[in-house]
Amino acid sequence: MDSITTNECTIHFNNACYKPINKHIKDKNFSKIFILVDENTHEFCLPYFLERLETDIVIEIIEIESGEINKTIDTCVGVWNTLSDLDADRKSLVINIGGGVITDLGGFVACTFKRGIAYINIPTTLLSMVDASVGGKTGVDLGHLKNQIGVISNPDLVLIDTKYLNTLPQNQMRSGLAEMLKHGLISDEIYWNKFKNLSKLTLDDLDILIYESVLIKKNVVENDPFEDNLRKTLNFGHTLGHAIESFFLSNPNKTALLHGEAIVIGMILACYISTELAGFPKQTTIDIKNLFIDYYGKVKINENEYPEIIELLKYDKKNNHGNINFVLLESIGNPKIDCLVDDKIIVDAFRFYDN
Repeated sequence: MDSITTNECTIHFNNACYKPINKHIKDKNFSKIFILVDENTHEFCLPYFLERLETDIVIEIIEIESGEINKTIDTCVGVWNTLSDLDADRKSLVINIGGGVITDLGGFVACTFKRGIAYINIPTTLLSMVDASVGGKTGVDLGHLKNQIGVISNPDLVLIDTKYLNTLPQNQMRSGLAEMLKHGLISDEIYWNKFKNLSKLTLDDLDILIYESVLIKKNVVENDPFEDNLRKTLNFGHTLGHAIESFFLSNPNKTALLHGEAIVIGMILACYISTELAGFPKQTTIDIKNLFIDYYGKVKINENEYPEIIELLKYDKKNNHGNINFVLLESIGNPKIDCLVDDKIIVDAFRFYDN
C-alpha cells in the first residue's frame, strides 16, 4: 500500500510519501518552492510536513482564508500577485497542503500562472484524499455556483498521509466519507458492503478503505480523463447535491452545508429517482436512506424551496444542449449516465427524503 501509479502522476501513501517528494524536488531542480495553506493547515499540518522536507531551496508560505466561500477568482488573483511579487518563475513549484478548496484552487493557480508551473497536492482532509486531489480537476466557484471555472491538469505527485486526519473535526470526516460511499455505490457492491456498519470502522479500516477508494477513482479517471463517458459516473448524487450545496451557501437564512453533507442528500434523491426510472430496487433505496440519515442526520428542506434548488440545476457542468443529465443506478455497481429526469420526479424525491 505504498503507491498507486496513474497515467499522469503517482499517488504515495503514509510513510512512503516523503522519500519520493524529496527525490522529486532534488531531481527537478526547482528554483523556488511555494507552499499554499489556509490558517488551519498552516498551524496544524505545515510544521509536520516541513520536518519531513529535505531541501535547501528557498521556501515561501502563502496563506489564504479557509472555506468554500473563498474558492474564488479573487483569491486566485491574490495568490498570482503574491507569486509574482516573490519572483516565482516557470521552474517554481507549488505545494498545496489542505482540503479540496486548497488543492482545487492551488492546482488552478499553478497550471495557469505563466501558462503552467509544477504543483504537488498534499490533501489533509478525508474528502480531498479520496476525491479532490485525485484526477486532475482544478478550479474555483463562480459566485455560489460550484466549480464553474477550471481546467483538468494533473499534479506531479499526490501525497496521502492519513496522520493529517488526526487534526480533522468529525463533521469533516463524515463529509469525506460521503465520497467513499459514492465510490461503493457506483462501482463495487463488495466495497459498498464494507460501510454497512459505519460505527464500527477503525482507523486501520479507514487506511485500507481510503486506498481502495483512491484506486476506484484512479481506474475511472484513467479510462476517461476528460469526462466523456465513464468519468461522469463519479457525479452520482452531485447534480442535486451541488444545487443543494449552492442553495444553502447563498441563502442567508440557511447554515452552509459541507460538500459531503449535501452530496449525501443528493445520493438519497438519486437513489429514489433510480428506483423510479432505472429499476433500482426500492428496498435498497430505503436501506440507503436509513443508513445515511442514521449517520448524517436529516437536513430540513422546505417544500417551497424545491423550485429554487431545481432552478440551480441548469448550472450543472454535466449539462449539454439544454438538458440536465443525471447519473442513476440500475443496481449497486451499475450506474447509468446522461439520464433526463422530469421536475415532478425530483420533487417526489425531495418528499421521499423528507418523510
